[in-house]
Amino acid sequence: MIAVIDYKAGNLTSVMKALNFLGAETLVTQTPQIVRAASKVVLPGVGHFQATHLLTDLGLTEAVRESVAKGAWFLGICVGLQWLFEGSTEAPGIAGLGHFVGMCERFPARVDGVELKSPHVGWNSLEQIRPDSRLLHGVKDGGFVYYTHSWRAPVVEATAAVTKYGEPFTAVVERENVMGVQFHPEKSSAVGLQVLRNFVEL
Repeated sequence: MIAVIDYKAGNLTSVMKALNFLGAETLVTQTPQIVRAASKVVLPGVGHFQATHLLTDLGLTEAVRESVAKGAWFLGICVGLQWLFEGSTEAPGIAGLGHFVGMCERFPARVDGVELKSPHVGWNSLEQIRPDSRLLHGVKDGGFVYYTHSWRAPVVEATAAVTKYGEPFTAVVERENVMGVQFHPEKSSAVGLQVLRNFVEL
């Protein structure tokens, strides 16, 4: 069973529709006990990093830590990926899960003298840098996915794919059973469905 966490800021409807289309058994929840018992956990997200404070308030942050420690698969989407890091300059007082080292930062206004519009919205390509990625199995290098975000995660050792917007940022992060995607797989056509299928079939 896949526990899909509802923290009142996620794009639940479209994520659930995609997972159900793939035949996954899902349950939307805010209950720590359900998250601890699930074999897979998905944290969808849109909007401001500030909203993730509800995860701690509801006891879900600790539940995710325990779930991951027991070997459950975890997938963070958009802000859900950013939450896997130590935090974000979007909400300096709100801690992330801290599973990956580094802070998420806003896109700079200019890169090499060229103006960079923010938010980064629309289709952009994936550059795979980890051929062993389970999440990207069957996804061709250079495949296009859909983004809408103003903050980006740093490129770290666990980064499986990057997208370049001014500079490269983490598009996919993956270490053992913890994974995240900055793009919206539920809005990314065949590539996005393949990513979600890979997670469902783990």
